[in-house]
This record gives sequence, structure tokens and C-alpha cells, in this order.
Amino acid sequence: MKLIVGLGNPGKEYERTRHNVGFDIIDEFAEKKGFNSFKDKFQGLITEKTIDGEKVILLKPQTYMNLSGNSIVQVVKFYKIDPATDLIVVYDDMDLPLGKLRVKVNGSAGGHNGIKSIISHLGQDFIRVKCGIGKAKSKDENINFVLGRFTKEESEIVDPMFSTVNSLLEDVLKNIQIDKIMQKYNKK
Repeated sequence: MKLIVGLGNPGKEYERTRHNVGFDIIDEFAEKKGFNSFKDKFQGLITEKTIDGEKVILLKPQTYMNLSGNSIVQVVKFYKIDPATDLIVVYDDMDLPLGKLRVKVNGSAGGHNGIKSIISHLGQDFIRVKCGIGKAKSKDENINFVLGRFTKEESEIVDPMFSTVNSLLEDVLKNIQIDKIMQKYNKK
């Protein structure tokens, strides 16, 4: 069983913002793989499907970013998921250049409030797919930057990243070893 989580903020005002890259990638993956509509459960939107004999759960926490762990821990406990091997979290990262990916297995939150929340509930051991959204010009602009939308030019860089993450998630579902996944995708 795999739990794939996309991080973001609920509400129309946050749709398609840099901070909601996780939600957007999960939506694209769900559509591509033919998942049913998301249902409201566990303080999130959830759907599940069996792919090649393995149950795959997609989750978009609806708790706002800084409380994402509240939703995720409920799903982990209910389905008895081992976060170290079966939890994959997709989220935005300002420290990565626009359109770049980085897969990590553990570590600190790196200043990301959604990851801080997950670590506080489940510890540091889970698979992270960090999606580069670029950096604000100054720290004072960080909030407006992450809550802003991609420009047309930025979207041309971000859209291929979405496709790459979809391929990465497919590799995870094929049970390819995480170190091989890291070698493959951290180079790009």
C-alpha cells in the first residue's frame, strides 16, 4: 500500500499557486491514472485505487499547509501505513530552482511548514518529492511569492516538472528502490 500526499492550501484563492504544486501534481496524477473523485475524509480529500495489485491512496490535506500532518497521521494510522517506505509527500520548495526536482528520504523540514507538521506527527522518515518553485527576490516577499501564480513563462518550465513527477510516482508504484529513484531524478 502506498500513500501519496500532495501539499497545498484549500480554497479557490490558493488554486494554481506556487504553494499548491503538490495539490496540482496529485490532481494530474489522479486524472492520468483514472482515480475516482476525491472524497472528504480524514481532514482531507482522499481517493484510492488498486494499481497492479497494490492499493494506492492519494491525499490532499484540507487543514492548510502548516497543519498538514493532522490529516496525514489519521490516514497513516487508519490504513496502518509505514511512513518510512510507503508515504510519499509532494510539495513546493523555494530553495530549488524553478522546475528542478529533488527526492529525499528523511531530514529536516528545511523551513517548510507542511513538512514541519508531518515530522511532528510521524518523524523524519518518509519519502519527499521537492518541486522547485524558485525564490522570491527578498525574504519580505516570500509569502506573496509562494501564494502567487506562475507566469506564462514560468509555467513552460513547471509543466515538464509535473510530467517528471508523474513518471517518478509511477516508478515508486513499480517498487523501484528509492535509491535508484533518487539517482534517476535528482540528476535532472
